[in-house]
Amino acid sequence: MRRGTFRDETVDYAAVGGTQADDLLQYPPEKSIPAAEEWRIGSGEERFRAAAEELLSWAAQRGAQLQVLEVRPAAGPAYTGVSFDGEGRPIAPAGMDGGERFGESEQRFDAEGTPLVSAGATVRLQGRVHGHHAGGELRVIFVVEEQRRVGFALGTVGGSVVSGEESFMIEWRENDEVWFTVRAFDRPTRPLGRLFPGLIRRRRRALFDRYLRAISPLFATPS
Repeated sequence: MRRGTFRDETVDYAAVGGTQADDLLQYPPEKSIPAAEEWRIGSGEERFRAAAEELLSWAAQRGAQLQVLEVRPAAGPAYTGVSFDGEGRPIAPAGMDGGERFGESEQRFDAEGTPLVSAGATVRLQGRVHGHHAGGELRVIFVVEEQRRVGFALGTVGGSVVSGEESFMIEWRENDEVWFTVRAFDRPTRPLGRLFPGLIRRRRRALFDRYLRAISPLFATPS
C-alpha cells in the first residue's frame, strides 16, 4: 500500500481533506456548494488496474479538456494529514510523518514524461467549461494506492473561479464491480459566481460528466 498526504498554508481554503467527510453533501464547508457522483465503470481486477493507471496519469483532467501545463512534485516532508471516521468526524490532527519524504521517493512518469500524481505536487491546469475559466493552480492534497482503492484529491491554490477541493477515487468492490467516485465542494471566488450559484453547479456537472467520459470504457474512442 502506498499512501501520501500533504498539507501546507498555500491552499486557499480551510477544510483540507473535506471531500472525504461522509456528510459532505449535508454539511459542506461554509459558503461552499457540494457535489458527489459515482459510476460503475466495469468489473474485475484488470479494469480496476487500468482505470487506476489512467487516473494517476491525469487522464480525468485531460479528458475533461483541461490542459496539464505543469506538474511540480513536492520537495517537502510528508504529513499524516486529516482523516475522518465513519460519521465524518476528524480522527486526528495533521502531523509530521517521520518516515519517507516526498523528495526521497522515486518519482514516476507517464509515457509522455509528465510526473504522475503524487502527494504534495502542484499542477497548473488550463481550460474552459461552458465558456467559463476552469483552470488554475492546484495542490495534490493526498494520494491513496491500496489493493482495491486508488485515488487522490486536488485543492485550489489560486487563479480559479472557485476555491475548494475535489477528490477522485477508483474502487474495486467485493462484488467485483469497479466504481469511479468524484466528490467536490466549490466556493465561488468571483462576483458572478456568488450572484448566480447555478453557474457553479452547471460548471461542476459538466466537469463530472467529462471526468466520467475520460475514465469509463463506455466512452472510449474505437481504435
